Amino acid sequence: MSSAPRDRDRARALLPPGRFVEVFMRAPLEVCEQRDPKGLYKKARSGQLKGFTGIDDPYEEPTAPEVILDARDASGAPRPPQALALELLQYLGDVGLLQGPDAPSQPA
Repeated sequence: MSSAPRDRDRARALLPPGRFVEVFMRAPLEVCEQRDPKGLYKKARSGQLKGFTGIDDPYEEPTAPEVILDARDASGAPRPPQALALELLQYLGDVGLLQGPDAPSQPA
């Protein structure tokens, strides 16, 4: 996760053009906290963890990510993580970044 544009730009510069995919997971803080099996958000809120993105360290949304995954559906209900993963895999397959027999098929 890169919380600042400069960090995302640095990561993009490490790869050849077309090989870096910026993914923005649009997830309200409450969803992140609900899906936190290690309890890191709770520790950050209690002050045990410092510099935790979204709590005491700001997160700047990307301005032009290649992929936006919404953690909630149109009605506001949480989407299952598996559905979000499949959406990302489909995109990666569509743009030719996945290879092998299990890769999603590319449109003709």
